[in-house]
Amino acid sequence: MTVRPDAEPAGEDRGGSDARMIERSRDEPELFAALFDRHADAVHRYTARRLGAEVAEDLTAETFTTAFQQRHRYDLARADARPWLFGIATNLISRHRRAEARRFRALARLPEPGQDEEPVADRAVARAGAAGVRRELAAALSGLSARHRDVILLVAWGGLDYEQAAQALGVPIGTVRSRLNRARSRLREALGGTDPTAFREVEAHA
Repeated sequence: MTVRPDAEPAGEDRGGSDARMIERSRDEPELFAALFDRHADAVHRYTARRLGAEVAEDLTAETFTTAFQQRHRYDLARADARPWLFGIATNLISRHRRAEARRFRALARLPEPGQDEEPVADRAVARAGAAGVRRELAAALSGLSARHRDVILLVAWGGLDYEQAAQALGVPIGTVRSRLNRARSRLREALGGTDPTAFREVEAHA
């Protein structure tokens, strides 16, 4: 991960909530770099899992550029900016729907990775205890509709809970629950009864 703003805020400005940093950056734009430092790696991992490392750098940079331009419209009542940032990233990913589906189909055809290769699926697969499910998971994800893929990957790969996913997508929390249940049902069906994202259930309701 190499993309970052040139501005380097003072150490005292790195603390506090995301909302506080965004509020201060409205008058002191250089302070927005602290938000980048705090969340860029997570946004980069999320975009890389969905579209590949070759485009993740550009998408991460575009996410934070868009966020910077829209910082005056940010709801300061929301202390955590992750849902906002992941929502921007997901909107940018939407321009690459066909590429994402092709990527998952291609991953489904690859042999299982060796010890020195980055695994196809995220840690959810390992939690499911199914070492051979990675290719099947990629195939199953390619078969989901865009809206169902968005919600399940925001939860499983973005680490958002239901309420945060609803904020990211701009939909009611009930819609998130409905889409997530539908997506998990489709994945379980494709994976022979295994749901590699079920471990997020407890965290999402916490």
